[in-house]
Amino acid sequence: MNTLGITVVLGLLAGVWAQINMQQLQCDSPEAEEAALVAQDYLNGHHTHGYKYALNRIEDIKVLSKPDGNYTYFLEVDLLETNCHVLDPTPVANCTVRPKALTAVEGDCDVVLTRVGGALTVIAFKCKTEESTEDMCVGCPHLLPLNDTTALDFVHASLATFNNVTDNVTYTVLEVGRLSSQIVSGGPIYLAEYVVIEANCTDDACVPLNDATAARGICTAKGLSAAHAVDCKMFFTLMSFVDANSTATADPALPPAAHIHADSLSHKHGLRHHKLPNLHDPQLSGLLSSESAESDEVVPVAPAETAAVPAADPAAVPAADPAAVPAADPAAVPAADPAPAVDPADTASASDAPHSQERSTLNFLVKRDVPAAPASIVSGFPVVQGDLIVPFCPGRIRFF
Repeated sequence: MNTLGITVVLGLLAGVWAQINMQQLQCDSPEAEEAALVAQDYLNGHHTHGYKYALNRIEDIKVLSKPDGNYTYFLEVDLLETNCHVLDPTPVANCTVRPKALTAVEGDCDVVLTRVGGALTVIAFKCKTEESTEDMCVGCPHLLPLNDTTALDFVHASLATFNNVTDNVTYTVLEVGRLSSQIVSGGPIYLAEYVVIEANCTDDACVPLNDATAARGICTAKGLSAAHAVDCKMFFTLMSFVDANSTATADPALPPAAHIHADSLSHKHGLRHHKLPNLHDPQLSGLLSSESAESDEVVPVAPAETAAVPAADPAAVPAADPAAVPAADPAAVPAADPAPAVDPADTASASDAPHSQERSTLNFLVKRDVPAAPASIVSGFPVVQGDLIVPFCPGRIRFF
């Protein structure tokens, strides 16, 4: 056999092995929850604009056991935008998910994680971020492009109002988070959310301080340029932990990194919300699907274990003496079911399994993953809890 043929055979064998060792996990299991929260925190850590996202639902989770004893998880999660900016040190668990009436933003992400030595690590992810158009109400605020000129004029006017009441410090806009308008009885009004940072101002020109200790905060404003209300909340500074027994000087706690665009209030052109990063695969793992959260991948699940019942050998069973054994009542003795011997449907599905595995060899590496111990790997059947049948996946909805 030539080298090319050997390579093809080995590749097919590796693909078949991977399919056999891919298992479905229950979406609401503790292992799935652990992996989803690791993915949530990782995504927020790599999101440098806009707002943090909170886990809403685990759509799917599969685990691939590897020969070295480690595991690769393929996880599919739905996230919802919160009202906490990425620069806000508030834990995402304490943030409020934005309601549908204020135009919720949803993130649909495929995440791949590995578990090595018990520790979960994200190695790749891909996300699609969209506005929720469900249950939109008449008269509710609707989002505007982040570079809407009239709305940005309103941002300038509201910030000037805030700077007029501050002492010994002037702020400038670091990033516009949201712009929206709403029709009220007196006509349209604007609503804006934007992040401010302490600035060094000369005449009318202000430059953000390039200092980790510069004050930062988020402002919300409502109204018109000529008449409005504005409220700003500064982010608290995280204090470094200093060991009393150590003589080393603790490094200052740095706030999350943010990109400063001094040339304009917003670098987003035409977008109405800040998107999660579309793709992150630094190692070019090739484990992500071509479409986030929409893959026709079919991963086999572990079949239910059933004890094999060998068919009885007619030759090994002596014939009964009709005179010694009374005739059985047909109504009392049910006829034997020949199905357990050999099920033609099972035979057909078993013969098709290799083809199914070959068809999925390139596609099975499309989903995300979750931390799971081998003991929690179960077959792809609903879980029975008392009188209730719990769906395997997707998992529960946390918000809406």
